Amino acid sequence: MNTQTFGDLSRRDVERHLLVAVDESENSRRTVLYLADFFGGLADVFITLLTIIPEPSEDFFPTEAARVKWLHDRRAVMEQAMADYRDILFAVGLREGQVESRIIIRPCTSIGAAILEEQEKLRCCIVVVGRRGISHSEEFVFGSTSNHILHHARNYAVLVVE
Repeated sequence: MNTQTFGDLSRRDVERHLLVAVDESENSRRTVLYLADFFGGLADVFITLLTIIPEPSEDFFPTEAARVKWLHDRRAVMEQAMADYRDILFAVGLREGQVESRIIIRPCTSIGAAILEEQEKLRCCIVVVGRRGISHSEEFVFGSTSNHILHHARNYAVLVVE
């Protein structure tokens, strides 16, 4: 997994710095494939692949060891997914310095809000999310990450990939 950072690339003068929120789902894979088709081979594109793992509270698991194991297993799944996504992007001509992976484990009540906080830190010009395809009733009950991002985005583009 790449741990390098873009340093100066988080400034607004980089026109094509994309923050791509992913998980291990087929929707995320489709999103990365779409971006590979759209941006593959361009030298001025920089992609940050981001996944947020919500840190569960201590009382969610019977023991602290079970909680730590769950976090470790979840991180391992995401590291593999990130490696697969990076391979897709490298296969279309993006170089090592153009793709960064970030796995963040943190307490959060809203994945959408956590993604927007990362956008604010990195100052990416485009936030990309896949649409999970939940029903309207599920969206009403559970909320929607893409919907939250769409409604709270300011001064940057949002791309929702179906």
